[in-house]
Amino acid sequence: MQMRFATELSAEEYVRQEAWKNAKLDNCPLHPKGGCGFCRNGTYKRRFPEGTKIARFYCPKGHKSFSLLPDCLASRLSGSLDEVEAVIVEVENSTSQEAAADRLRLDIELPGILRWMRHRVVLVRVALSILIELLPSLFAGCTPSISSFRSALCLEPILPELRGCASLYLHLLPPPLGFGPRPEKKKFKKNHFQHKTGSDPPV
Repeated sequence: MQMRFATELSAEEYVRQEAWKNAKLDNCPLHPKGGCGFCRNGTYKRRFPEGTKIARFYCPKGHKSFSLLPDCLASRLSGSLDEVEAVIVEVENSTSQEAAADRLRLDIELPGILRWMRHRVVLVRVALSILIELLPSLFAGCTPSISSFRSALCLEPILPELRGCASLYLHLLPPPLGFGPRPEKKKFKKNHFQHKTGSDPPV
């Protein structure tokens, strides 16, 4: 289970300072009164940024591990929240997603770039829409866009700050901002009134 490691460090500072060594959980999330053998359980590595490690803890009684993800890093996506935000901003400021894709990645072909980009755009927009409903006092009148949320808080980058603002609701928010499930893909029902493909019937 992922949990928040509150920090103002950037991804680069987190790696340089080896900040995972300072990450700690004072109590077991499953057994706050103790007695479960809760202990630190080493770290695991992330590919990007290079050298990143995440502190991990384990509850023997509950057979469950907990990892502390710093505010600077994206959940269930490689890289930092700042990098994800940069992608969304590029899309919002471009005339089309194809135009944004031309400036974002040159190592893969256009269909792959669009899938990579749209995955991030959809997840972030869903998270922002949920935040508007959960925190109307902060985000009333906002649209689910990075530019709108930046204007509301007069701050950029905004995604690491939003993880702190929504700390009580991270289990509801999808990655890369929160630790909840990804939104389900819509299933389209067949239209029983749609005629079958083929030539028209005789008059």
